[in-house]
Amino acid sequence: MKKSDIPHFFAALQAANPHPQTELEYGSHFQLLAAVLLSAQATDAGVNKATRRLFQVAPTPQAMLALGLEGLEQHIKTIGLYRTKAKNLLVTCQVLIERYGGEIPRTRQELEALPGVGRKTANVVLNVAFGEPTMAVDTHIFRVANRTGLAPGKTPLEVELKLLKRVPPEYALHAHHWLILLGRYVCQARKPRCWECRVSTWCDYKPKTPAPTAAR
Repeated sequence: MKKSDIPHFFAALQAANPHPQTELEYGSHFQLLAAVLLSAQATDAGVNKATRRLFQVAPTPQAMLALGLEGLEQHIKTIGLYRTKAKNLLVTCQVLIERYGGEIPRTRQELEALPGVGRKTANVVLNVAFGEPTMAVDTHIFRVANRTGLAPGKTPLEVELKLLKRVPPEYALHAHHWLILLGRYVCQARKPRCWECRVSTWCDYKPKTPAPTAAR
């Protein structure tokens, strides 16, 4: 994608959705962190279904720790890798209580030191909770960045670093949400819905998918 096309690309996404939000449901910074940790290799819809009840009974690190491992597992057993996630989440709760008074740390280094929290999770928390212009590269963003030519790369980190350089500053805060939503609902993996895409004009993907013909 030409550098001169990038502002038009993001202006179109902004016009369609001026204030994009994460689709994970949460009521506090801690609940956001927990939801993102649980969302690895799982859908936001699946996580939300489990956390609606979980956050009612355990809205804080203290309350979640009080559930114990078996209690927490019962609430999240519909989520993939729930046993490992439950163990990591409880240890994270302990660390948050002991080191941070139950609050969420605000630096990448501190976040990534928490069990189960990698770079992508830290980026989401830094962006959504603290308004930092980070790029949380998941499978959707990785696909969109490569397919459109916006920021091609062989690894999520390579794509992230390219996005940080290529996205204009005025769009940086919401860019990762726009790209996630684009990949989730339009620029889908198996069959991109090019006929619905608001940014196809600037996209490098050549075999554009035509609109389906009406059944006769």
